[in-house]
Amino acid sequence: MKTAIVTGGSGGLGRACAKALIEDGFRVGLFDMDTGSLNEAAAETGAEAFVVDVTDEPAVLAAMEQFGAVPDLVVNNAGIGRFAPLLDMPIETFRLQLDVNLVGAFIVARAAARGMVERRSGVILNVTSINAITTGPGSGSYPASKAGLAKLTEMMALEWSALGLRVNAIAPGFIDAGLSTPFFADPAVRSLREQAVPSKRLGLSEDIANTVCFLASDKASYINGHQLVVDGGVSVSLLTQLPREAKS
Repeated sequence: MKTAIVTGGSGGLGRACAKALIEDGFRVGLFDMDTGSLNEAAAETGAEAFVVDVTDEPAVLAAMEQFGAVPDLVVNNAGIGRFAPLLDMPIETFRLQLDVNLVGAFIVARAAARGMVERRSGVILNVTSINAITTGPGSGSYPASKAGLAKLTEMMALEWSALGLRVNAIAPGFIDAGLSTPFFADPAVRSLREQAVPSKRLGLSEDIANTVCFLASDKASYINGHQLVVDGGVSVSLLTQLPREAKS
């Protein structure tokens, strides 16, 4: 049986990934700090729960050892969003977001990769964001953390591919799950964002989970060092927001 670790496992995206991977035959361990939600996610999906702070390397190594297997797959989904104008954002908040979203992903990936390298096989998927590609005002250090993770993905692929690993990133767009759930609770915001997406709908947690399953599979065996954008086309729709001179 193949095994997988999914960080940020208590949230909507983590749960959807766990459920889809278990349906694909994986044994799944969920890493998260929210004990109550984590246990609910484990009960809901059939995954195993591990209370762990991804920014704490000794804790991550201990959880990996408790899991009892070098995972075949790591999904670095843990992340936080602390949004504020840069002039107002406390430096502690700026650093915390980088620590969780970027450094935490590195800690978990490297902890797994060392065992994967010995086995000469493994897949690491880092969840970034369309904010790694284009950003908006008031986003604070979130875009920097996700853009950094996109580049870290490339570095991991560059250094670890010859050792048997594949490393890719997934950049979700407007997904009605996880950090965005409270945001889309406002009907006006929800409608505005839906209309901004060429596909005319918000993404679902299952859209990301299906992408995880594809990139983890042998069908994606020649995809490496790539950031796959899953956003319904919104990141390529800039010119649709601008007037075009009418043809005579």
